[in-house]
Amino acid sequence: MQNQNYLWNYCLIEHSQKPVILFLHGFMGNIHEFSSVINLLNDDFSYLCVDLPGHGKTQVLHDECYTMENTAIALIHLLDNLQIHQCFLIGYSLGGRLALYLTLHFPDRFIKVILESASPGLLTQIARLSRIKHDQQIARKLTRIANTSEFYKFLDFWYQQPIFGNIKHQQFYENMLNSRLQNNPLTLVKSLQFMGTGVQPCLWDKLFDNIISILLIVGEKDDKFVNLNQEMLQSSPLLKLQIVANVGHNIHLENTSIFVQNIRHFFVELKGCLKSF
Repeated sequence: MQNQNYLWNYCLIEHSQKPVILFLHGFMGNIHEFSSVINLLNDDFSYLCVDLPGHGKTQVLHDECYTMENTAIALIHLLDNLQIHQCFLIGYSLGGRLALYLTLHFPDRFIKVILESASPGLLTQIARLSRIKHDQQIARKLTRIANTSEFYKFLDFWYQQPIFGNIKHQQFYENMLNSRLQNNPLTLVKSLQFMGTGVQPCLWDKLFDNIISILLIVGEKDDKFVNLNQEMLQSSPLLKLQIVANVGHNIHLENTSIFVQNIRHFFVELKGCLKSF
């Protein structure tokens, strides 16, 4: 898979001699997903945000470009092209699953990693087939969306899921939906088909070989991912877990200040030692 198959839309904010954080957004997000986080971090770091395949303005030429394996390789090529030899990595949900894949397959490229509401995939074929069937139902709904109003209703229904806690009652909710509306429902379908949880490579076994310090962040109200991440802790002594009170799946929007505090606390040890990227 060569880089010309990916026309990446990305934003690189550089601060002289400051290490780069690569941010990977979740399903239906885009390069603006972590803007509030970056605003609080200010010039403490440099920042690279990308639209993942199927999202925002990134364009890909073939269906296989959507898979986790090929997306990961293409992101490494992007880092090479930008002459970023090592960086910090933060991924949320879909982006967290991709970030974990990158960490386990390209450990020399990342200093420390934060995974927000992420998982290593599904262990059994039965679970994977069940998830694929579930995602196919979502894909059919997305395919039928004919206008912005219908897309808005789909998003509003999506965020009623229990894992998102009280996100619908937050002040940022409408702005978040407006940002999600910038996506194309048909390319979101491709993301579900080729990088959904049901089709991603299972990473549980590979976690035992992990050599990178990883901070797992989950919301207290997201029971499913609290349990998953507690299980992940048993796989590697290099994993730490932070459960954030009174939030659901999307911690970086529901409690941006706590999320930023975790970034500073976890990344700051090495930050001052890094000279060039």
